Amino acid sequence: MSNAPPDDDNGGLTPDQLQFFHKNGYLVVPGALPPSTVAALLDETHRLLDGFSLADHPMTRFSTGGEDGTGDDHVGDAYFLESGSKIRFFFEEDAVDASGALTKPKHLAVNKIGHYLHGLSPPFASLLKTSPTSTSTTPGTFIPNLRARPASVARALGFTDPRCLQSMVICKQPEIGGAVPPHQDSTFLYTSPPSAVGFWYALEDATLENGCLSFLPGSHRWAPIEKRLVRKAGMNEGTEMVVNDGPRFPPGEEYGEDKRDREGGGGEYVPGEVKAGSLVLIHGNLLHKSERNTSEKGRIIYTFHVIEGGEGRVYDERNWLQMPAGEEFTRLFD
Repeated sequence: MSNAPPDDDNGGLTPDQLQFFHKNGYLVVPGALPPSTVAALLDETHRLLDGFSLADHPMTRFSTGGEDGTGDDHVGDAYFLESGSKIRFFFEEDAVDASGALTKPKHLAVNKIGHYLHGLSPPFASLLKTSPTSTSTTPGTFIPNLRARPASVARALGFTDPRCLQSMVICKQPEIGGAVPPHQDSTFLYTSPPSAVGFWYALEDATLENGCLSFLPGSHRWAPIEKRLVRKAGMNEGTEMVVNDGPRFPPGEEYGEDKRDREGGGGEYVPGEVKAGSLVLIHGNLLHKSERNTSEKGRIIYTFHVIEGGEGRVYDERNWLQMPAGEEFTRLFD
């Protein structure tokens, strides 16, 4: 795992970091967020958790799709499907009893908040700003001095028109934080050909005890996107897994199912314990997972995804996450 912070002037990635990412499919950038930014984002998270009302909430729980992540029990109600341009709250599966009542206080019952924090929450939106220095003293509108700024990272990774989508806080609550089975992010945010990269920020320390990420290094080069989560045809509600009939890898000779045997693919998952403030980049084809949190310590993180919006890439209209008619995903480049 690469643990050297970037030292370039434009907030991007060093050559060594790029090499590590292309080889392994993930990269840890420690100290990507300064402590002041971590504190501001945690404050905003707690404000959101304290402020939402249960009075009209449909008590939607987030499901990861079964033990292997490929089942049909993913959440798919209207509250979820219309969240691409809103801030909504989804509960842990074990936080709601058979009668629909919470078994924990609401701030300890939420699995995630999503999926438009980068558009509607000023503190989270500030991470996408391109300026390297603060230009505002108004609370909630700061532009943090980031290492590895998203636009610069996307440029370093070769994006020509990067678009941000599916931003969310994931809480991984104490004692009930659910496991996430092995999966690939491009299954859920499919472009033809695949292009998704996850930006995953630890706002609290992520450890083996509280359910840190684990990665299968190099699997992005040989693990195809075989299935996709889509909206059920002709229905306002519901999602399903379908066979992917489009490209299964990004373009490039480095990708292909034959790479698994030729390069000794497979192997063991590598745990990704990280400190608060770290950024983890995750290739859309990379197999990764996290275990259940049975500890007494939660694990709050913030994540969003970037896809290529440039020529030759198409965001599929069947994907579960869609913006309202006439709106587009947030551009990282001006």
